[in-house]
Amino acid sequence: MLHRAWIAELRVYSSIGRAIARRPAVPAGGTGIGYHRPVLTILIIFIVLSAVEIPILDLIVHPWPAVRIPILIVGIWGLTWMIGLLCAMLLRPHAVAPEGIHVRSGLEVDVFVPWDAVASVAIAKRVDEPKQPRITHGERGVEYAERMQDETNIEIELERPFAIRLPGLAPRGGRHDVTSIHLWADEPRAFLDAARPFLI
Repeated sequence: MLHRAWIAELRVYSSIGRAIARRPAVPAGGTGIGYHRPVLTILIIFIVLSAVEIPILDLIVHPWPAVRIPILIVGIWGLTWMIGLLCAMLLRPHAVAPEGIHVRSGLEVDVFVPWDAVASVAIAKRVDEPKQPRITHGERGVEYAERMQDETNIEIELERPFAIRLPGLAPRGGRHDVTSIHLWADEPRAFLDAARPFLI
């Protein structure tokens, strides 16, 4: 748990660094496809509200340094975290690369699937039940879904059960052998076009 929190903390700052350097995490020869649009406005609103909240609280507790300093530290840390999460969503997109597909989400998720494990890639919009787990067992096998607001629009069928590793412990995290992957892409047509040359 502490290790996972530490890795997430490091990725906050590395994502901010990537944003400053304008270096998205896309392999050479690959195409980055974003997934942030459905939540971008909400995240920006939270960042702006947090940025406004810090000086207001500082003004209120200014006479009491023992209270002011911890609140200031926590406020700045929280704001930095949200900025890092935004940068991660923008600079760590899904990546369709010569070696395979990187399915990503925020600071932690980066599931790599090589092309020899991919049978097909298709546009397939789907709305799942709220709070459904990423890993589900159905008639077609074990599915991994990286949703955005309960929706996916890309379906990756696999040649065989393929082992992926998700952050955290089972059953939500850990290793799972999946037969299909569903994800949300802001530009599903661009995702499909980027994948097509590698599927021939």
